[in-house]
Amino acid sequence: MEKLNSLAVYCGHTFGTNPQFERDAARIGELLARNKIRMVFGGGNVGLMGVTATTALNNGGTVLGVTTHDVLAKQEPVHPKICVEVVDGVNERKQRMYDLSDGFIILPGGIGTLNEFTDILTMQQIGETKKPLFFMNTAKFWESFSNMFMSMHANGFIEDVGDYNVFVADTPDELFKKIIK
Repeated sequence: MEKLNSLAVYCGHTFGTNPQFERDAARIGELLARNKIRMVFGGGNVGLMGVTATTALNNGGTVLGVTTHDVLAKQEPVHPKICVEVVDGVNERKQRMYDLSDGFIILPGGIGTLNEFTDILTMQQIGETKKPLFFMNTAKFWESFSNMFMSMHANGFIEDVGDYNVFVADTPDELFKKIIK
């Protein structure tokens, strides 16, 4: 895998119920900065996304937010210390984040996070991209999705799981060994 210079981070706009989510999000921000990898994200200053961005910035990292004019700007206060691109809608936002990134880190999150990374998986399935997905499996958060993915394969809905450029790790340091190799 060639050097990844820019990674989109998809994660929750809340902290979730497990304190380890926040600790791992902070460590991801630190490791992005240490490895001189630009963080691209939704621009919010809340939840796991805010922690990851703030930690990256505090460690000398580069962070770019992509947000929309309407809904997200009202629901998620924009991080005050980052460069922000403002686009018209959610689909344009997802496309812009895709275009700006060499790959994607998936932290725990909700429906938005699920939507963002399944779009990339679909693009991988139909051969539109090989950009890698890196799942931060904090406290086994993505275990159920992994089981569902394997069930889709076992039941003939996914032909070859080896066609996907997906990596999973249980700790941020383990994840970065996969990112920077």
